[in-house]
Parts: sequence; C-alpha cells; structure tokens
Amino acid sequence: MKEVSATSNTVTYSQWGNAKLPEFSDRTALLESRKVLGWAFQEYGDKVVYSCSFGVEGMVLIDLIYSINKTASIIFLDTDFHFKETYELIDRVEKRYPQLKIIKEKPSLTPEQQAEKYGAELWKRRPDLCCRIRKIDPLAGRLKHYNAWISGLRHEQSPLRRSVSFVNKDERFQSVKICPLIHWKWTEIWDYVRKHDLPYNPLHDQNYPSIGCAYCTRPVKAGEDQRAGRWSAFDKTECGLHLKG
Repeated sequence: MKEVSATSNTVTYSQWGNAKLPEFSDRTALLESRKVLGWAFQEYGDKVVYSCSFGVEGMVLIDLIYSINKTASIIFLDTDFHFKETYELIDRVEKRYPQLKIIKEKPSLTPEQQAEKYGAELWKRRPDLCCRIRKIDPLAGRLKHYNAWISGLRHEQSPLRRSVSFVNKDERFQSVKICPLIHWKWTEIWDYVRKHDLPYNPLHDQNYPSIGCAYCTRPVKAGEDQRAGRWSAFDKTECGLHLKG
C-alpha cells in the first residue's frame, strides 16, 4: 500500500519498529478514549480517518470525534445491502454533525454486476467473497490516502478482539489502526448514548446488538453472543476488516 507523506517521528506502518508508541493510562474508559483520539488527530491531522458502520459504538465515537475535530473524515462502506434504518440514521447524523466529512464508499461492482459475474445471492454461498468485494477491497482502496484509521472495536465484543490495543500495526491494510473504545463495556456505551441523547439505529432495540448488511444479520436470541446474529448460517463472525492479513 502506498503511504502518504509523514514526518520521521510519525507512527506509521513502515516506521512502526522505530516509532515511539504512545502510552495511555487514565482510570476511566471515557478519559482514555478522549486522550487516544486527541493523540490521533495531533499525530496524523487529516491523514487519519474513521471507518464507521453506524452501530451504537459508532455513535459514541462520532460524538467524541466531533468534540475534538469537527471536520474529521468518516468512511461508510456502502455495500448497497444495508438496512434502511442504517441509511436513515446516516441522514440524522449528517444533520446533527454538519461539519463532518462522511465518505460513502461504494464497491467497484453494483449488485447487478456482482450477480452477473458470481451468480445471484453470493452472500448465501460465498460470504467471504461477498465481504471482500463489498467491504474489504473498497476500504483498502480508500485507506491508501491515509496513514491511520480509527475503529470502534471493543475487547468485550468477541475473543478475537480481546488482544486489540489502542494503537495497532495493521497487517491487512498495511496501516495503523487506532481503537479508542477497547475498554468500554456495553452498558457504558448505552449510558453515554442516553446521557447525550445520541441518535442510534432503532434495530438495536429489536435485539440487533451488531448490525451489518440486511442479508447477513439477524436478531440475537436470549443467551447468545452479541455477534451471533452475523452470518449465522456460517462459521463466520467477522467480515474480514479486522482479521490479520
């Protein structure tokens, strides 16, 4: 991946071994997150972007980001397959945070072109390929313009995510991935949303803790893991954005 310009002291993928990583040790998740985001925008300026799926964690991060950098850039991977509630939420976000730069990144193939090339309902047969075409490849193309990207991963979400740090060397996209919310609990996310009266996807109130494409997301049942509703017909819980290269 071609890397945009950076100073010799900037933490980048290519300079990872020589860069001094920041340390964060605040006692509360909120203070940590603010410090991490403050460092990110000071370190990278406009060369850091937030990739947001507009789940409830995303609403917390958007609000925190806006309090630090009102003209920050946000990528939404518009697969063409999202719930109508997700698209409606983005409209609400654009009105509440008018200075944010929301980039709606589309795949290179339309749904019709994908069906013509790979067959109808690819997500039912080869979900990994569908995710690559509609999410991974578009994000890879967009991240070429940045030195780092922000993600809303939390340790509590899944075993795979428990090893994530605030600042990570991202082998998949040959970038730096910044995760300000790693220590937040599900209850803390919702406490923040309610305290600040943030907009959120109403599907969260219908047992959808994790919301992706409409074809590959179902509500979770009592006792199930938060990500059990994603690709439930397959041994798959990640689209691939957060897997190692």
